[in-house]
Amino acid sequence: MDELNGIASIPIQDIEDIVQARQKGRYLAQELSFSSTQSTLVATVISELARNIILYAGNGLITLTRSKSEAGRTGLQIVASDNGPGIEDVSRALISGYSSSGGLGLGLPGVRQLSNEFHIESVAGQGTTVTVLMFG
Repeated sequence: MDELNGIASIPIQDIEDIVQARQKGRYLAQELSFSSTQSTLVATVISELARNIILYAGNGLITLTRSKSEAGRTGLQIVASDNGPGIEDVSRALISGYSSSGGLGLGLPGVRQLSNEFHIESVAGQGTTVTVLMFG
C-alpha cells in the first residue's frame, strides 16, 4: 500500500486474497479516522465485492483510494473490477433476494445499502466494475 496516498490494489484470485483486501480496507479506514463500526462495514463491503469477483469472474482487482466529498469529508473509494462475463441484468442483480448463483441475493444490494455512493457498470463479455464511496 502507498501509505502516503492511501492507495492499495489487491489482485483477487482466491479466498486468501479476500482476507488480505479486507485487512487493507479496515486498516485504511482506521487511518482515515473511521469508527470501529464503520471500519467493519468497509471490510464487509470489500468482502462481498471480492467474493463476487471470485464467484462470477474467477479473478479481478480491488482498488482502495482515499477520497474527498464535495463537502470536504474524507472517505474511502473502493473499486472492484473484473474481466468476467458481466452481469446480464444489472437492475435485477440489485434487487434483494435475487441470486443467479443460488445464494441469498444480498451481496450487491447490501453493498449498495452500506455505501454512501454506489455505481455499477457491466458489459456482457467484458466484465464489471463496481465503485463505492464510504465516509467515516
